[in-house]
Amino acid sequence: MPVDITWWGHATVTLRDSGTTVLTDPLLTRRCAHLRRRRGALPTPEARRPDAAVISHLHADHLHVPSLALLAPGTTLLVPRGALRAVPRLRRLCRRLRVREVAEGDSVAVGALTVRAVPAVHDGRRLPFGPDRVRALGYVVEGEARTYYAGDTDLFEAMAREAGPVDLALLPVGGWGPRLGHGHLDAERAAEALTRLRPRAAVPVHYGTYWPVGMTTVRPWEFHAPGDEFARHAARMAPGVAVHRLGHGESVRLEVAG
Repeated sequence: MPVDITWWGHATVTLRDSGTTVLTDPLLTRRCAHLRRRRGALPTPEARRPDAAVISHLHADHLHVPSLALLAPGTTLLVPRGALRAVPRLRRLCRRLRVREVAEGDSVAVGALTVRAVPAVHDGRRLPFGPDRVRALGYVVEGEARTYYAGDTDLFEAMAREAGPVDLALLPVGGWGPRLGHGHLDAERAAEALTRLRPRAAVPVHYGTYWPVGMTTVRPWEFHAPGDEFARHAARMAPGVAVHRLGHGESVRLEVAG
């Protein structure tokens, strides 16, 4: 059975496997705090009707309450443990969405899929203040394929062991600014992650969509280049991995061997 992947921009991806749809870190509006969408149309209304959505951490470009409010009523929403306490506005959505807090190692059945929370190395607080520290997560979605969505993370020693054997890796390769600090993967480090994970295929995400206000004309290539740079580094470091660099709103269908 094929697995369909659609990249809507930033860290928002629709994964359809075994007739069940999972949406990652929904960002469905043109504006998010000081960020503006500069590339690609907004996700289609259909993207708002997944079976489940997963939230990797509490930063506003990943847990975006106005976007979550657009999801269809009854959608299962998986969030890191402690999110409901740290983000009071999220609690209001419990009337519409099936919100469930998860921690590393937890597994949740969603339709024909199993979604497992795995560790990530990233500051998971709600910024800019965020007195409550909530651990950032990645997710492994298992159906016909095993898909690893890394969220935001740095490389870490146990990455391959925690994710387990995977067919597809959705890896962050950039950000919303030209510089990345600790807790992130750039294009080259994301390619290094492929040497550890050894998936059959990979899709770069988290780049080239949202820019800070006032930076439209400031070194624009630094926002758009990470996808191509990831593909170039991957060809050198992990030549056995098929890299699909999708455009905004573009999909790829992957056939999974039985």
